Amino acid sequence: MGVRLYQVPELDSPIMIAGWPGIGNIGSIAINTLRGQVKAEEFGEIEPWDFFYPRKVTIKDGELMDLEFPASKFYYSRTETRHLVFFVGEEQPGGFGKPYAEGARAYRMANMVLDVALELGCRRIYTSGAAVAAVHHTARPRVWAVPNSERMLEELALYDNAVVMSDIEGRGGQGNITGLNGLLLGVARKRGIDAMCLMGEIPIYLQGFAFPYPRAARSVLEFLSSHLSLKVDLEGINALAARSDDEIERLYKKFPVEIKEQLDKLKYVSHIKQAGPGPITEEDKKNILEEIDRFFKKRLKED
Repeated sequence: MGVRLYQVPELDSPIMIAGWPGIGNIGSIAINTLRGQVKAEEFGEIEPWDFFYPRKVTIKDGELMDLEFPASKFYYSRTETRHLVFFVGEEQPGGFGKPYAEGARAYRMANMVLDVALELGCRRIYTSGAAVAAVHHTARPRVWAVPNSERMLEELALYDNAVVMSDIEGRGGQGNITGLNGLLLGVARKRGIDAMCLMGEIPIYLQGFAFPYPRAARSVLEFLSSHLSLKVDLEGINALAARSDDEIERLYKKFPVEIKEQLDKLKYVSHIKQAGPGPITEEDKKNILEEIDRFFKKRLKED
């Protein structure tokens, strides 16, 4: 049990792109969109037995017939400009009701992914997730980047919509990447592999909702396509983002006036200088989240 490869594709200096679900499903949407665009083929998986409980048990005529587990699969594609390897996990091996991976099982899964990467000759890996930020949902989300090697920092200066996470104002050079998207960077560094996590911005007031945030996934996808010299058709993700924007606007209109007045200040908290009120303070952010929480608790009681 462990890694099961159906074949070992011959690839020329491939780059791996790996991801798991998280806030807004930003990384998963970006990676799966790119995987579909380049028509990547499945070639292996990490067997689930040591990592997950079954999602579903199939019983027929009283007999247990099958167990369904979250998938953790490998794919490859040979494009005209780049050979790519994808790892897509449907769930993180969190345990104890936690959505993100931690502990020995997480470390073991990270090393299994890297074992395959090294076997195929990958010397660089990208992961992707969400960056909860004080931004408005109508703004273009930036990509917060965290590389695990100094030589990768220079590359970020070539892309106008990316920012090094440690340079974000007020963070004091610190940060936190929850789960395997961050853990994989640290384990890759120990094993001599360049890696970078790309996090699309999601507004602080949307982080607790279950719906996806494809607007940020598009920013991540744009970064990857530019960085890897890949031609990507954005029509599908643009349509997905438009539908999501409509849902968010409907939700936004339901907020009380006093909450919207606070949230509107976020339109002017941007890397692009704009005229208008703001910026909001940390106390404002705290009040916004508390007001939204009270608003939805009240609506639940009324319903």
